[in-house]
Amino acid sequence: MSLSHQHIRTTVDTYLARHPHEREQLSVLLDALDRPGEDIASRSTFTGHVTCGAILVDQLGRVLHVLHLASGKVLAPGGHTEPTDDSLAAAALRELHEETGIPARAVTPWPGYEIVPLDIDIHDIDAHPGKGEPGHQHFDLRFLFRLQTTEVQVVPQEEEVSGIEWRPVDRVTSPTLREKLLKLPLQVEPETANASALIYNDRGEYLLHLRDYFPGQIWEPGMWSLLGGGREPRDATLEHTVRRELAEEAGLDLADLSPFATEYASHGDGTTVPIAIYAGRWNGDPRELHLTEGVMLAWFAPDDLHRLRIADTTSDLVRRHAASFPAAQSGPEPEDQRLASPHGTVPHIIGVHLYLERPDGTVLLGLRHPDSAFAPSTWHVLAGHCEQENSIDCLIREAREEAGLHIERQDVELVHVVHHIGQPRNPPRMGLFFRVRTWSGEPVLREPDKCTQWKFWDPAALPDDLVPYTRLAIEKIQNGELYSETGWPA
Repeated sequence: MSLSHQHIRTTVDTYLARHPHEREQLSVLLDALDRPGEDIASRSTFTGHVTCGAILVDQLGRVLHVLHLASGKVLAPGGHTEPTDDSLAAAALRELHEETGIPARAVTPWPGYEIVPLDIDIHDIDAHPGKGEPGHQHFDLRFLFRLQTTEVQVVPQEEEVSGIEWRPVDRVTSPTLREKLLKLPLQVEPETANASALIYNDRGEYLLHLRDYFPGQIWEPGMWSLLGGGREPRDATLEHTVRRELAEEAGLDLADLSPFATEYASHGDGTTVPIAIYAGRWNGDPRELHLTEGVMLAWFAPDDLHRLRIADTTSDLVRRHAASFPAAQSGPEPEDQRLASPHGTVPHIIGVHLYLERPDGTVLLGLRHPDSAFAPSTWHVLAGHCEQENSIDCLIREAREEAGLHIERQDVELVHVVHHIGQPRNPPRMGLFFRVRTWSGEPVLREPDKCTQWKFWDPAALPDDLVPYTRLAIEKIQNGELYSETGWPA
């Protein structure tokens, strides 16, 4: 599934809000966005398509460049988007890892540029008859990152990169990029970034958090705001930050969160704090959540915000999202659109799990990263959450993204369902386990920030540190049982 047209449009519009004088020079990109039915995220769209670059600055203020074999030019790491990319910024980060071997956990977005590019460049690409590619244009969105450590090994990708170079800012190859970088205090340690969740339901309402009234002790005391908070060292990305905050503040876990905007909140001393906003849909009852901070959570329609004690920036953010996403607007929906859940219904998260079985009966398990938000340093089958897709497509996508495995639909067999729940107030989940005995490729670490090792295990000699519901599911599969439950109160 390619990056959505709306995501690209929102990113470009946010960039132009900062650089309105560039609207004319980006007119070709804007025209492409206005053409109906054209997928400019696809590399096969030769009227012009999106690419993403990673501008990585080290602790000395130098910028990483690579020598691309195809072009023979010294450029910043970057390349085409892939259907597996969750966002444009994620595509840039993936390209950085693929071309240099630098892991995502060693890199942090520059505050204020978490989901907005530092620069957008349009350039011509020569025809490549050997690949059947005519001349076309690249719409290159360049995202700014900072290297968090000096202890990182750079391993150039042999097929595409022949060398790397750290250049001072005044020697950055791109003139427009060099101009923008020279205006940033690259030698200064960036301030801690923040992330918040803009949560909406199918009725077009938004979930707001009433803060405690402790003036001088907390931010926006006694006001309605969004759930969220500051990034901590253990957070690999700002999405990890917002997910951790949702879990800590309300015991809430959303299956899907998408970057929406970057906002700026002002302190009483006049300083501003950049906040990355992630939007997600949820149709639950906030009264059922376990709130650990603040007074309460409640749904509000955008037209009711004037009755609340709420910051203008928060109110404007909600209204802008409602105007941009018709699915989140209030009012009656056509019968063929998704209906709101009946009162009392609790949506259940769907997770897919790969039971990859070799002819000798051994099963593939992965050792999760020590910094993982779920089950750190614990073995688990390859798994993921369903997005806007069916469960088998999700399984095939996750296998490709996480381990480089290629699976065909006809080789997928549902062998077990586990209905489980973690803490009593956590959202319930339905885990679908699919057995696959035929595939192509060998397991590789495509996402080393999530999984540090793949290994085939004998189901009769599983590791001790295995996710409990996974152990249960494997035992049931061995016994030929199709269903189990765990975590529910007796």
